[in-house]
Amino acid sequence: MSTDTDGTRAESGAPAEGEVVADRFSTDEIFQRVLATGGEEISSPNRVLLLSGIAAGFAISLTFLAHAALSGATEGTEITPVDHLLYPVGFVYIVVGRYQLFTEQTVTPVSLVLTRLASVPALLRVWTVVLAANVAGVVGGVVFIAFGGVLDPPAVEAGLTFGEEALAKSPTSLFSRAVVAGAVVAGMVWVEHAARGSVTRFLVVYLFILVIPMVGLYHAVVATADATFLVVNGAATVGTVVIDFLLPVIAGNALGGVGLVAVLNYGQTEEAFPEAMRESPRLSWREWAGRVASTDPRATAEE
Repeated sequence: MSTDTDGTRAESGAPAEGEVVADRFSTDEIFQRVLATGGEEISSPNRVLLLSGIAAGFAISLTFLAHAALSGATEGTEITPVDHLLYPVGFVYIVVGRYQLFTEQTVTPVSLVLTRLASVPALLRVWTVVLAANVAGVVGGVVFIAFGGVLDPPAVEAGLTFGEEALAKSPTSLFSRAVVAGAVVAGMVWVEHAARGSVTRFLVVYLFILVIPMVGLYHAVVATADATFLVVNGAATVGTVVIDFLLPVIAGNALGGVGLVAVLNYGQTEEAFPEAMRESPRLSWREWAGRVASTDPRATAEE
């Protein structure tokens, strides 16, 4: 988001600094920044979403690679908390690089849908393109890691352990864990919009994402990496990992992000639109439910 001449507002009207304390945003101001990001994402063409999503998928394959390598390098066969310290690396890459990750999409464009600045079909378009691109990127990355001999044998065993431990759990347990993980990622996105500076953003992303492996939660795109590694090593079938592992995790992430974070945060700030968005026409209920549509608050502000 570029800022205006006085440096306090982005083109969308979202604040570049806090009104009362310059380096601290209020809840309303955070919401305005989330809306501005959502506007950029939901108006992006499919080509941009696809390429950005594939890049994010490759980044998550780095999380799998680092996670497995560190786990294989530590002593013993059990997975310990130390083994998870490199798990957030792909997420840092994604957030700093501004790539599109499915679980992040449960906050920013959803906020636009809740305010009727974008339609449900528009949200589903973004979700579908980004999730498909994430899957393509992470599968390609993991297949290369598996067949390229990138991992040493102990790391291979550790990588297989990630997926095997997940398949040992019931779909209900996976779903519940994924709900919490979705809330964690969505909360990370919210707090990241309140952060100022690269170091603060790094710490926010690292600490939030580290919670996921530390407490045994599941992220949809990382789960896809784990599942792909099982399949290419002949440890599971595609049908098994999709039905028993990936579908519960994807559904849980979406519910956790939308239900527990986006809706609750929206409930606190539903009238706190950026100035450029306040006069933007809301979609009719028919448009909101029935066609791909969104408003462009920046265009409205210029008219």
